[in-house]
Amino acid sequence: MTAPLHQSVIGESVTDPLDVRSAVTNFPKSKGILIGRIKRDHQAELAPSFHSTQKTRQQADQLMMKYDQFRDLVNGDAVAIRGSATLEPAGGPGDKIFPPTHAVDDKNKKPGAKYPFETRRIGGQDITCVLIDSVQSQANRMEEALQALWDEKQIVLPVVTVDFSECAPEIGRVTSLTAPHRIADALLRDSLIDGQLFRLSEIGKSFTDASTKNATALFKVCPTGLLFGLWDSTGPKGGLGAKFQRALVSEIVGINAAIGAKSASRMDPVTTGKLDYPLYKATDRDEMWTADPDKAQKNNSGEPIKVGSNKKAGNPSAVVLGNIAPSVDSVAGGVTIDEAKHTVVLSLASLRRLGFPTGATEARTTLAALGLLAVLASESRGHDLRSRCLLVPKRGAALKLEAVGRDGGAAPLELDLAAAIKLYNDAVAALPPDVKFPKAAGEAVAKLTPSPKLADLVERSRALAAAENDDGAE
Repeated sequence: MTAPLHQSVIGESVTDPLDVRSAVTNFPKSKGILIGRIKRDHQAELAPSFHSTQKTRQQADQLMMKYDQFRDLVNGDAVAIRGSATLEPAGGPGDKIFPPTHAVDDKNKKPGAKYPFETRRIGGQDITCVLIDSVQSQANRMEEALQALWDEKQIVLPVVTVDFSECAPEIGRVTSLTAPHRIADALLRDSLIDGQLFRLSEIGKSFTDASTKNATALFKVCPTGLLFGLWDSTGPKGGLGAKFQRALVSEIVGINAAIGAKSASRMDPVTTGKLDYPLYKATDRDEMWTADPDKAQKNNSGEPIKVGSNKKAGNPSAVVLGNIAPSVDSVAGGVTIDEAKHTVVLSLASLRRLGFPTGATEARTTLAALGLLAVLASESRGHDLRSRCLLVPKRGAALKLEAVGRDGGAAPLELDLAAAIKLYNDAVAALPPDVKFPKAAGEAVAKLTPSPKLADLVERSRALAAAENDDGAE
């Protein structure tokens, strides 16, 4: 899922929020945080991260935080759980990586123009940084990781599904975990449940009036909306629909970024790309193109239509034949960086602002456990963000988590993916009846089908896109 650029392109700061060597280790043990003395010798810094599969039994036991401990932490003196990792290109220091690209005005095609650069204040100096993965993109990756766990029936999680297999088989199923606006997305709004529009159904109506004062209805059908944020802008209330801020944010930023350039060329071993006649769009779509005007598609005037849509329409290059002269792209030519910083913040203060008439403690604990699970599930997949953008932790600098108290004190919080799954499932099991999730692991709370108008729109839109692609590209 491609996410739009965040309003604040990169965020507030890149200062490492988790320098464990300066962490305050006297955070109240009564709040259930697993704390311990931080070793300062070099060997400690090179010790295996919590992702290591070589843990001893003692280490594994240490990572199994108990539910009651975590409940007390979430509802006690801690205001946030945060994490930080230092990453580098998989190819090693100095290897080029490619940030996400964004639209740019043709008049502003300066070097690096397609990348979101920002100046950060780091160590008292202004440093040029570049966004490598946005808050929205990271949220999508975490939701995809949760989707995989749900598909595997490892977790109980309310999920709404829409089956597009009839009108778009290649898409198949869309869920409230993969739709851009979660359960408030228009794809769900314009779909049917038992022949009725989703938002007019009992479950669809149930979260219309959800608010920060009473978030129960949304919690029971789409808790990820409370965790990653949600605005019900297209529902019955329009722009006055409920808004929920993000409680969990994550982003990856490249530090001290230098603009690069990339070259492109193609040498066809058979053709040169030069012809003394044009190529046309073939009537038979399987053929794609033809040199015979009689076998070409015709316009309204009865003239054959040249393949391609640019100024070189009719040329072999429109169907990717022939040589392409070497060119240099400095607008989106990649970057080199000193390192990348991955930061994660789960706001417990935000979760505590959510109201639940009953079961508030348990609901907030479940949301916090879901947030940690999302972080660790996504982290376990690695950081292969896009083509030529594979990042790996620097040695001794993999993601570490810590709880932050109201006084600014912090203490390490040890948790691996297996323990996070158990902690979350224990939290779900502890939910009282009024906030209990309605379905079992891997079972959707509602199965929708696209309405006829939505199915028609999808089919027409994809047919048009396919026709445009038939024109070819250089």
